[in-house]
Amino acid sequence: MSYENLLLDSDGPVLKITVNRPEVRNAQSRLMLEEFDDALMSAADDDSVRVVIVAGAGDHFSSGHDLGSPQELADREKRPYAPGIPGSYDRSRKQNLDNTLRWRDFPKPTIAQVQGYCIMGGLILATACDLILASEDARFSDRTVRWGGPHVQFASLPWEIGFRKAKEYLFTGDWIDAHEAERLGLVNRVVPRESLDDETMKLAQRIALQEPFALRISKFSVNQMQDEMGFRSGIASAFQTHALSIAYRRERDAEQDAEQGIARARARDQRFGDFGDRQR
Repeated sequence: MSYENLLLDSDGPVLKITVNRPEVRNAQSRLMLEEFDDALMSAADDDSVRVVIVAGAGDHFSSGHDLGSPQELADREKRPYAPGIPGSYDRSRKQNLDNTLRWRDFPKPTIAQVQGYCIMGGLILATACDLILASEDARFSDRTVRWGGPHVQFASLPWEIGFRKAKEYLFTGDWIDAHEAERLGLVNRVVPRESLDDETMKLAQRIALQEPFALRISKFSVNQMQDEMGFRSGIASAFQTHALSIAYRRERDAEQDAEQGIARARARDQRFGDFGDRQR
């Protein structure tokens, strides 16, 4: 099928899925996530595909979740999200936990090709892949704590770089540059920006030389080891913590709105004096 938000290109046994929303730095709308899930699940059933590259068009891999592009707003109007905390919980779980675990367990090797910004939702997508190749200008960040939450919904960062370093980058929201990401084990290789396409395809083609079933059971085995160390249960538990933060942030924002309203009223009183009091 054709997609509104994706470009699909094949080079022999390698399928490249490119998120094609450069005008919003490849922010992830609901429609984009649905299309990506469909494309990846279709590739799972396609015997001609042995390796999948996941890329982003333009200067950046992904700026994270789409918080209000014209496409996202139009989609919300056409297909309204369920209201309240239950609606937010279900939407977030489907789009950021269930989807991502399914992508992580995709039965073929996947490589994220990352340049520029890889923020929050972008970090979720990249770390769902088996390998990450980054250009020298790639920058990674989870800034959820700055927004009043614990971490993104798929909280894989502690497993990627270690718990102590994860705390540092979560607590500060600072950038992890490409070379630091490689040193910490978040990415496999760092290459010049102009070589990123070629180097990623070269690695994918090398992997594709291997026998498909051997690749499949190798991936399953390593993922299973990680799960036995607590990865899957830890990710699920961390999602519940993130879900709790939604209620906290709504309460906080409501209090801030109320305080701002009081402040505006007081400013109005100071401006209009007794006349303002009589108008209330």
